[in-house]
Amino acid sequence: MWLFKRKGPSGFSSSSTAEEVTQGIDGSGLTAIVTGASSGIGAETARVLALRGVSVIMGVRNMAAGQEVKDAIVKETPEAKVDVLELDLSSLASVRNFAKEFNSSGRPLNILINNAGVMGTTFELSKDDIELQFATNHLGHFLLTNLLLDTMKKTCHQTKREGRIVIVASEFHRYTYREGVRFDKINDQEGYNRYLAYGQSKLANVLHANELARRLKQEDDADITANSLHPGGITTNLYRHSGIFRGLGSIIGKFVYKNIPQGASTTCYVALHPQVKGIRGEYFDNSNIAKASSMAMDADLARRLWDFSVSLTKPNDS
Repeated sequence: MWLFKRKGPSGFSSSSTAEEVTQGIDGSGLTAIVTGASSGIGAETARVLALRGVSVIMGVRNMAAGQEVKDAIVKETPEAKVDVLELDLSSLASVRNFAKEFNSSGRPLNILINNAGVMGTTFELSKDDIELQFATNHLGHFLLTNLLLDTMKKTCHQTKREGRIVIVASEFHRYTYREGVRFDKINDQEGYNRYLAYGQSKLANVLHANELARRLKQEDDADITANSLHPGGITTNLYRHSGIFRGLGSIIGKFVYKNIPQGASTTCYVALHPQVKGIRGEYFDNSNIAKASSMAMDADLARRLWDFSVSLTKPNDS
């Protein structure tokens, strides 16, 4: 049970659920990709979007778990349109394969929800030799977004409906290395701190959303918004690598953590709610616009991160 329930300007609060913030919204005709949809708030996001009539593509690393979630959604909502595609955000090759398969399908794309993530891992390099949390939480989604943008733009032009890119960040973006993003030490094992590295990746999420929103705004023909959000403290398997947070969850979780339906609410709100139409480059918390850290609002840092990410992911390569 969440302690703080005061409603914000949107009419919603920390205790609002994903179903509540999307009540009465008809998502028919919309297509959404949700990464990390095989468990936790990703699975709940997929379920609620499907419940509202959205055609959902679940991007998951564990195909068996993804299929179980799909089966449960269809059992609850027989008319739900849900597909499962393999996607490992820690592998740039997997991201390219996913994007290629989706783009070649000819399907539209109205909503992209970058939700997947890992937290508090011991130092490890990804398949592309990049620190795992930065690779999974930021770079994989950065590449995925770039590879799907043309399809989103085409969908906007054809349907005359606003596209939305939703990036799930965290309040942990405030707790990162002193320099914010360690561009010159991204793989420095000696100075690695698992929680500061997580904060670094979440700061990158907010910076990515802000810079993407700025670039899209400059394109007159791109009616696509980009925003980031904090889902709240939630007892999900995101904490599987973090003993201290698992312990806190078991001791005080029912008083200070959100449950999964509450945890998916801000994502679903930003993805579907009419109140968010035309809003871009904002940071949301509890289904309301919130204030990100000063570092997250640093436009120069955002541009530098963009260039750095391009150099690592090479999105324009075939």
